[in-house]
Amino acid sequence: MNGQDVEIDWDTARRANQQNWDDRVPLHEVAYGLDAFDDPSHLSDVVSDDLPVLRRFLPDGTLEGLDLCHLQCHIGTDTISLARSGAVVTGVDFSAPALHTAAALADRTGVSATWVETDVLDARAAVSGDFDVVYTSIGTICWLADLDRWAAQIHDLLRSGGTFFIRDGHPALLALDEEAPELTIRYPYFGDGRAQLWDDDSTYAGDGKVAHPRTYEWPHPLSEILGALLRAGLRLLHVDEGTTLPWRFSQRMVEVPRGFAWPEAERHLVPCTYTIVARKD
Repeated sequence: MNGQDVEIDWDTARRANQQNWDDRVPLHEVAYGLDAFDDPSHLSDVVSDDLPVLRRFLPDGTLEGLDLCHLQCHIGTDTISLARSGAVVTGVDFSAPALHTAAALADRTGVSATWVETDVLDARAAVSGDFDVVYTSIGTICWLADLDRWAAQIHDLLRSGGTFFIRDGHPALLALDEEAPELTIRYPYFGDGRAQLWDDDSTYAGDGKVAHPRTYEWPHPLSEILGALLRAGLRLLHVDEGTTLPWRFSQRMVEVPRGFAWPEAERHLVPCTYTIVARKD
């Protein structure tokens, strides 16, 4: 049944996904190594990898003093890392337990942050103020059915001259069979409006099982992602593709510095991530 294309209304799918992400919180509190953030210099691996690219497109090459909105922030480790890098941060997520953990971690580590509970597709209506940077990274837009609505939130959250950054799993990677003994396409690269149904009681990080294993995801080709941002009125500044991931998509992947990759002989055959930077003029 995993990966089966199904017709599902957004509210039903969203409710199932929220229950699953709520369940992940106590598991990820352990797996994410939150104690490491007691060191005030500690940054998450995701932010450490994203910052060198993001800074190239910021005024003076720094986040210092910039207002930043982090969409789909989960338990806040990346949000706190962005605050430690100089930004004035607002974290947005639809999971109340995740935001409770994020707020507790921020309080414990003395990091100032604002947390807003809302669906990312309603972010503009729920979040106060405008931002110099809107940021999202790793494992985000596969959970969204409507990328035009998503891109419109980003445009409207940004102030004039503001910068949008995303790094995420590449849609070519997500079309592959994660269980096959070689690189094999199994799932659709192009979306047709239907969701992919998954039943999996594990998560991408740590041990333990979730009580609500059913989730729904949507495939989005790179052309759809770029097109949604362009239709929203953003100007593309940078597009790149990478060969490593911060999670093990397949057991065939090997551990490399700061993540996982296909075996070396296959590494040039398929991208693992894409990065997009865009601007609101």
